[in-house]
Amino acid sequence: MSEHILVDRPSDHDGRVQVIRFNRPEKKNAITQDMYAAMVEALRSGDADDGVRVHVFLGTAECFTAGNDLQDFLSYAINGRMSEGHVGQFLKQLAMTKKPMLAGVDGLAIGIGTTMHFHCDMTFATPRSQFRAPFVDLGLVPEAGSSLLGPATMGHQRAFALLAAGAGFSAQEAADAGLIHKVVPVEAIESQTLAAAADIASKPPQAMQIARNLLRGGQRDAVLQRIEEETALFSDRLTSPEARSAFEAFMARHS
Repeated sequence: MSEHILVDRPSDHDGRVQVIRFNRPEKKNAITQDMYAAMVEALRSGDADDGVRVHVFLGTAECFTAGNDLQDFLSYAINGRMSEGHVGQFLKQLAMTKKPMLAGVDGLAIGIGTTMHFHCDMTFATPRSQFRAPFVDLGLVPEAGSSLLGPATMGHQRAFALLAAGAGFSAQEAADAGLIHKVVPVEAIESQTLAAAADIASKPPQAMQIARNLLRGGQRDAVLQRIEEETALFSDRLTSPEARSAFEAFMARHS
């Protein structure tokens, strides 16, 4: 497990709620390969444990996650290893996880920090949260099945604004679009998210899983196929002159 991903099953919820927390605040919780690997392992082990009934993603104060750690990401993805790497495994695991997934967002939610909420069953966010998916700005394409789930969730125009035009959504805009469930006060983000998780965990687990599967409409295979398509295009784009120029400009601005 990575020290930058904390996994806990709080005793006050009888271990039924598994918390997966981004814990790299000095880097805005930017995600490395090791962090992706830790989250994949947590989701798989939680799904395999009958005692766990709900997964919850949390970040730190004022930052859920700024998305990929670009230097770490480019070191392997540009060599065409994205699909079989830990990033690709995590994207697929989001679609394959059997138990409900909730999230509590405070502050920045960039890239995968935004698109993962298409897979979450309930996301709570604070008023200061910002959802952005600047894939095209970097010469890339949407990921995590968002090119399929985005239009289905929020309609073409909002999905285009978020995933192609790179428009940022406030928490309220994200709620209005159906990307998240509810906007809650900063001081209540963790307590309300965990309370919702505990409530779900208290319900009959088999009925909950069946209900979740029905609501998702049996779309797992279609989402996995779209993730594969996106990943292939994403990997292709990484070696394009457009992406190279965009990344160089980004690194120059942030050096």
